Amino acid sequence: MDTAGHGAAHRAPLNRDRVLRAAVALADQAGMSALSMRKLGEALGVEAMSLYNHIASKSDLLDGMIDIVFGEIDLPARAGAGDGEPGWRAAMRRRAVSARQVLRSHPWAIGLMESRITPGPATLRHHDAVLGCLRRAGFSLELTAHAYSLLDSYIYGFALQEAGLPFGTGEEAAQVAQEISAQFASGQYPYLTEIAMAHVVRPGYDYADEFEIGLDLILDSLQAAMSRQES
Repeated sequence: MDTAGHGAAHRAPLNRDRVLRAAVALADQAGMSALSMRKLGEALGVEAMSLYNHIASKSDLLDGMIDIVFGEIDLPARAGAGDGEPGWRAAMRRRAVSARQVLRSHPWAIGLMESRITPGPATLRHHDAVLGCLRRAGFSLELTAHAYSLLDSYIYGFALQEAGLPFGTGEEAAQVAQEISAQFASGQYPYLTEIAMAHVVRPGYDYADEFEIGLDLILDSLQAAMSRQES
């Protein structure tokens, strides 16, 4: 009996979307270092060469994977000039919070989000929606460029820093802070000790909370810059 042929007959048909989503799942599970055509083929139950019927190259695979990630981020609502400050600000806040949450699910993507020279439709739609939200709200072309760069630098930078932290929960953060503090003499690093002992170890501390606090500081500065632009 041809068991291989029997298995193939019941296997879901391979297509580009299935290949890309399997690649994303593999990277989520084990990181980009684990992603190869051979391992991707194994995950899909096919020979690696058959993948090239659906993707042109490893670069094309990465383009598609990043496009899936962008597609998971909430697009900013259509907050036009008539909506006033709360419209664009709320839209940028929702988009930033969503982007960080998505990057927590796909940490391998952080350094690749802006690297693609042949971006997919979800990637282009996302960028256009962010720019359009700011422009319709009254941001000048120059201020739109500045705001976009600032927001993305903060989102990606925070996501990268968060992914590299040696702790996950507030309790783990407090333990790490105490272990580091125990390595040096009392009074040797007073400000480092102060923030570790009076801030990090307090009940309920969660480093993730720092994201929205910093985001609000950025949005405050953009609001001020927009006011100066209009004066």
